[in-house]
Amino acid sequence: MMRAVRVHEFGGLENLRIDQVPRPTPDDAEVLIQITRAGVSPLDDKVRNGVLPPSMRKPLPLVPGASAVGRVTDPGASGPAPGTRVLLCGWGYGTKLDGTWREEAAVPSSHLVPIPEQVGDDEAAALAAGAGYLTAWLALTEVARVQPGQVVLAPGIYGAVASAAAQVAPLLGASRVISTSRGADRLAALPQTDSLDVIDLETETLASGVARLTDGAGVDAVLDGLGGDLIGQALGALRQGGVVVSIGYTAGTKAAIDVTDLIWKTARLEGFLFTAFAQQELADAYGTLLGHLAAGALRPAIDRIYPLEQAAEAQRRVVEDRPIGRVFLDPQA
Repeated sequence: MMRAVRVHEFGGLENLRIDQVPRPTPDDAEVLIQITRAGVSPLDDKVRNGVLPPSMRKPLPLVPGASAVGRVTDPGASGPAPGTRVLLCGWGYGTKLDGTWREEAAVPSSHLVPIPEQVGDDEAAALAAGAGYLTAWLALTEVARVQPGQVVLAPGIYGAVASAAAQVAPLLGASRVISTSRGADRLAALPQTDSLDVIDLETETLASGVARLTDGAGVDAVLDGLGGDLIGQALGALRQGGVVVSIGYTAGTKAAIDVTDLIWKTARLEGFLFTAFAQQELADAYGTLLGHLAAGALRPAIDRIYPLEQAAEAQRRVVEDRPIGRVFLDPQA
């Protein structure tokens, strides 16, 4: 038997329970991994609260957790050698499949990406937690198709996608990344970089901040993980031929837009989901990101690591405190 965090009914944090469950038995196409780090993200909160439709989740009970780092203990027929450190890469964990908040998991070998020797477990886990880096990479390269010299707007710098975009976009040649936050204290806590400007929404609007930072020209691409009223504002901040990529909706699912921002700017508004990408595309993207991480070009921030027994506090930390660094669980603690 092993420990796993499970949700038996939807509701508050008290519904996260530690259960003793059977250890997984891999089939011929699977690899058994010991999970050393399991990511905690806002998606887990949506799952626990029952926000996702039944078509996007398995019946309860459900093990949350969409990302993980671990070590191969049984390679099966085609997996990496025992002891290989791996990053779990696959869509549906913690939603349509039992997730990573457990001691061990049996997964397809195609869902595992080896971690370079130069990269520690914590760094790799921070790269994967919240899928911010993977989202930013795919949204910027495959959807927005950002070009060298362009300007990217990624509102909500404390979110996984925006904080990742602040590092990924310059790697792709973006000349500047603009983000947002609220309050001088939150802005002062952010790492300072030459390529990132953060608008304080307590002192100016998104439109005025973008206009100030771009001399009125606007931005080429927006990665929007917030939704709500921001969608209309983001469209208004675009320059000719720009694109808004809609990724999340923590600020709401309804938006009002001025259609002339689409028509007169010949702009695009596109949605983003991992299901649009083949499994090999996801694995290849993570392989590239791990290479950048090994080279020191990416620096994912780490906030806190909790044992499985403190999963509720870890989830509260992510949703309520909104730290700049990533939060994950240590199932082996």
